[in-house]
Amino acid sequence: MPKRQKQDIEGIVIGFDFGLRRIGVAIGQTISQTATPEAIVASQDGKPDWQHISALFERWQPEAIVVGLPMRLDGSEQPLTQPARKFGQRLSGRYQRPVFYIEEQLSSVEAENRAVKQQHIDDHAAQILLENWLQSA
Repeated sequence: MPKRQKQDIEGIVIGFDFGLRRIGVAIGQTISQTATPEAIVASQDGKPDWQHISALFERWQPEAIVVGLPMRLDGSEQPLTQPARKFGQRLSGRYQRPVFYIEEQLSSVEAENRAVKQQHIDDHAAQILLENWLQSA
């Protein structure tokens, strides 16, 4: 199977903001290039609630997966970069969808600025990184 390119993806896309305790999830649409916060998936010691993630895949039937790669401001990797990449590989293997990565340095800060008194902002961070991916050339 040839590797799919971003421009080949049409329809619903699911985005993840990976964390060791919580994983933010957003759902996006390639036509409108918009995304909405969808869920926060629990993760214990870096082990995600795969049942919750599977339910999201069943509900939305996404064409592709976008995973935010936590990076330092200078573009170098940080301790969470490799676990996030591994998470993306597991998603691809489990759900047989192409995975795209997007560097995310400040999505959580931007999400905090957007959120209105919410306890957790991980789903909003996922929305921001997914919109950034959808709107990038």
